[in-house]
Amino acid sequence: MTTLSEARPGMLRGVEGWVNIVVRGCLEGMGEIPEDDTETWLEADPAEDPTDDTYPHTYEHSLDRIACALGGHAVLPPAFAFIPAMLASHDWRLRHAGLMAIAAIAEGTSKVMHQELGKIVDLVTPMFKDPHPRVRYAACQCIGQLCTDLEEVVQEKYHEQIFAALIPTLEAPEARVHAHAAAALINFCEGVERETLLPYLDSIVERLLKLLNPAASDPSRQPKRYVQEQVITTLAMVADASEATFAKHYSAIMPLLLNVMQNANGPEYRKLRVKAMECAGLIAIAVGRDVFRPDSQTFVELLMRIQSTSPPSALPKFQFAQAAQTAPGNRSDSPADPNDTMLSHSLIATWAKVCQALGEEFEPYLPVVMPPLLRVASSKADISIYDDDEEHEDRDGWESISMDGRQVGVKTSALEDKCQAFETLLIHASTLNARFGPYIQQVLDLALPGLRFYIHDGVQEACAMLIPVLIACGKNSGTLTTQMVVATLSQLINCIGSESDSSFLASLYKCFHDTLLLNALAEKRKARAARPAHEIREEREDLALIQEMEDFAIEDMAKVLRVVDAPPELMIAVSSLRQLGLNLSDWESEEEGGS
Repeated sequence: MTTLSEARPGMLRGVEGWVNIVVRGCLEGMGEIPEDDTETWLEADPAEDPTDDTYPHTYEHSLDRIACALGGHAVLPPAFAFIPAMLASHDWRLRHAGLMAIAAIAEGTSKVMHQELGKIVDLVTPMFKDPHPRVRYAACQCIGQLCTDLEEVVQEKYHEQIFAALIPTLEAPEARVHAHAAAALINFCEGVERETLLPYLDSIVERLLKLLNPAASDPSRQPKRYVQEQVITTLAMVADASEATFAKHYSAIMPLLLNVMQNANGPEYRKLRVKAMECAGLIAIAVGRDVFRPDSQTFVELLMRIQSTSPPSALPKFQFAQAAQTAPGNRSDSPADPNDTMLSHSLIATWAKVCQALGEEFEPYLPVVMPPLLRVASSKADISIYDDDEEHEDRDGWESISMDGRQVGVKTSALEDKCQAFETLLIHASTLNARFGPYIQQVLDLALPGLRFYIHDGVQEACAMLIPVLIACGKNSGTLTTQMVVATLSQLINCIGSESDSSFLASLYKCFHDTLLLNALAEKRKARAARPAHEIREEREDLALIQEMEDFAIEDMAKVLRVVDAPPELMIAVSSLRQLGLNLSDWESEEEGGS
């Protein structure tokens, strides 16, 4: 029934009783959770939860698909004919199913749901006080999904009710519940205005720190690793949303994160260390270089150690409360695992965050950062050409695409890393500007061929954005050569002539325009600087006269078209001509930029 609803939604909306039956069937199936699953669920790591592979999850997934296929007008009325009664049921399984159902249909019905959003929030928020932990977990899931699927509307209108429910849930006794409350905060922060978040910032951070380091108040408490991972991720998002205001909490959080990076060394702590790196980088950006500067050297040294080595064994029991006793240079380390793609990906991203935080002060670290980044950017695509579809159906991490009538298998993770490398080079170049000059030629040699990297759109787009920035860096640093400019413009012209994708063609035109403008302005300013002042004044007067004449001509054209009742499209075209004419203000700004 779900597949039919997706295949013929228009037809099945008109079949009497169809939507009611399929929605009711899904809701009933979602409530059939085995009673004896709760203890297993409470002890399980969310990433390895054996209770996920049950029939209720199948019904939940089907309800999501049906809502996306049939839409809000068809699905919401029958769903909410049952959901309020389910939330009021004595059976916790039905209360759980009602909340998960709202979360499941939110995406497909969001355009209609927002009209009744206030009533839905009023239904959901009391469930955060439910006696059963799985119901409170479902309430977190529901609110988090609403924050994503009705982004900004929920955060703007209902932040008081939601924070009043979510923040106390961070203190829930069950790890699964308070970890999911922290996860829901991420969904909320992704669409929240800074001013909305600030009144709640202290309460949120205080509770997150208790979850991160419970041993500070009770040495006997041992936090679950997945809770720490989730809390660190949430702190990063809260810092990103609150920006400079987060500085008041910096001294309490950054030492903990640096301690994780230094001491959480075993394979089981790999994800925790990566989360700590990313969080510290985001906090550094949020608080600014003046606050971050005292810790920047320690942070950079830890990143350098992590980049080059990976400790052979884990500490028996990693504790946030333990002192950072081992200096980066005093440990006997072994080479990093080359297959740890998560670590290498996060290192590249974290170095970029440090660059954004420190600005031009990041320049001394480029010799460490650039070689691995350039290696990833220059990597070749891992491609296999198939003779038939059966040969590659079960290959994990590969994607099949059609090129020139043949099926080609591409290793997608390598492509994403290459794309990330070019995006990171863009961050370094735009942040460091002239100080990036020594690397202009190397990066340009990679970016120009990247415009023809047809098997990944992201690589092409990143290269198109990077090239004008490189030209600007070269111009400002004095390292730009005529050969670089000629090679760049030639490659862009060739790509524009052969590109068939209209979206990327627009990016190529913008890249060409920005590159040409930078070079043309440089030459124009040099020529203008060599001319006598009286000639410049005369040219400015001539331009002002021409601009005035053009304005009169355009106004007269518009008057004539109104008299003859010309179509609106023509009127719009005439008004847009003004943008194509001479603009004295632009000319003067160019002159000021060159002085």
